Amino acid sequence: MHEKTIGRRYLRELFGAIGIYGAILTLAIVCGKGMPDGLARTLVLASPMIGVGLAVWAIVRQMRRVDEFVRKVTLENVAIAAAVTATLTFSYGFLELAGFPRLSMFAVWPLMGACWLATGMLRCRTFR
Repeated sequence: MHEKTIGRRYLRELFGAIGIYGAILTLAIVCGKGMPDGLARTLVLASPMIGVGLAVWAIVRQMRRVDEFVRKVTLENVAIAAAVTATLTFSYGFLELAGFPRLSMFAVWPLMGACWLATGMLRCRTFR
């Protein structure tokens, strides 16, 4: 498959999944607020994970479509981002002991995503 075609298909799948995530998230927040505690509320509030699952599926499909070099570089970028994220979050745990505010687990993924993006952008110059 042509590289641009592969890229466009991936972006359609990924942004479609993100759109589904956003729609389900909005509904879950609106509907979940007034619900009494229990299994139904838990399921409603966890339902945006459907969109996350679809995004993971799009990423896996893309990794299967690209060549070995792109897979290798992507894996290295993710590994570096994971190591940086682990270091930062572990370090912040000690700062929390020193009185810094507690952070939600929701902060971890955006941090890793930012590290992944920064790693990819910095390493992109290497392959030109």
